[in-house]
Amino acid sequence: MTVKKDYYEILGVSRNASQKEIEEAYRRLAIQYHPDRHPPEKKDEMREKFKEISEAYAVLSDPNKRRQYDMYGHAGIDSTYTPEDIFSGVDFSSIFRDMGFGSMFEDLFDFFGVRTQRRGPQRGADIEIPVSITLEEAYNGTEKSLNFYHTVTCPVCKGLGAKPGTSKKTCPKCKGSGYSVYSRGFFSFKETCPRCRGQGQVVDIPCDRCGGHGKIKQQENIVVKIPAGVDNGTSIRVKGKGEAGTEGGASGDLYVSVRIEPHPIFVRQGDDLVCKIEIPYPVAVLGGEVEVPTMDGSKLKMAIPQGTQAGKVFRIRGKGMPDLHTGRKGDLYVEVSIQVPTKLNERQKNALREYAKSLGLDL
Repeated sequence: MTVKKDYYEILGVSRNASQKEIEEAYRRLAIQYHPDRHPPEKKDEMREKFKEISEAYAVLSDPNKRRQYDMYGHAGIDSTYTPEDIFSGVDFSSIFRDMGFGSMFEDLFDFFGVRTQRRGPQRGADIEIPVSITLEEAYNGTEKSLNFYHTVTCPVCKGLGAKPGTSKKTCPKCKGSGYSVYSRGFFSFKETCPRCRGQGQVVDIPCDRCGGHGKIKQQENIVVKIPAGVDNGTSIRVKGKGEAGTEGGASGDLYVSVRIEPHPIFVRQGDDLVCKIEIPYPVAVLGGEVEVPTMDGSKLKMAIPQGTQAGKVFRIRGKGMPDLHTGRKGDLYVEVSIQVPTKLNERQKNALREYAKSLGLDL
């Protein structure tokens, strides 16, 4: 059986911490563990951590829930509150607006079967679309055409869901409160009204265009500019191209997540590039010049000192990837291997035998 961690321990605060200290601790951890601040391979792990700290904050920021937790621990919370109740009444929206994460927070709690409800216009959800580009495109910058579906505000009812000329009415089940309250023993429970889903109002005559949803599905084609220097996992924000808001609220944003395809020659390491080349045996021994490929398609002359050994790495400044923010280029690192000839004529063989003999080798 999984044992839940102590809420105070999760937030890193003492048991007598003030509400301000609890909120400050949560803000700090939310910024640290928010999935959007991590590469794709870490997002699932960060989502779980994010849910854990948010649940701890939801309990400790509420005086009644905190008192119940202090008295009975997790048993007191689990026996008194449903997962939805734990998050009800907690205003995460102001915290996440301040941190610039928009409404993406709400999507994290689908795991609990919970969705916090707020009345009136609400911002739509953000969406993410992956796009693959080549390393050359990441080096030079590029533009990509994207086709995708998202919801938009219904043009007929303007997002209200009601047929034009009609209006919503007070929910008959919850009488406009948005919640249903029931008792079990000594405890009272409050849950989101299943009829109006916490809105307090219901559509009497739905809009013919959207069926009362206030949104319709629509295909869209946009061209996204991808700047030079992007790396795997870079997200490009396209404002207002996410899902439509509710009750006429603003649309969310579209995040284009960049994936860079493997390159046949170069391996990227931050803003630096690494490649391997073969050099002829005589050049390794006697020194000389060889050609080195670069990302811009040109070839550079690189000096090879005499006696160069296999595995030697040379650095060419300013021939790596451009920095996404400054445009300054990293370096190119060239690792050499030595080309051992497989076919020699008699003259070449004799020359090598003479060299071997000078070393005291009998070949």
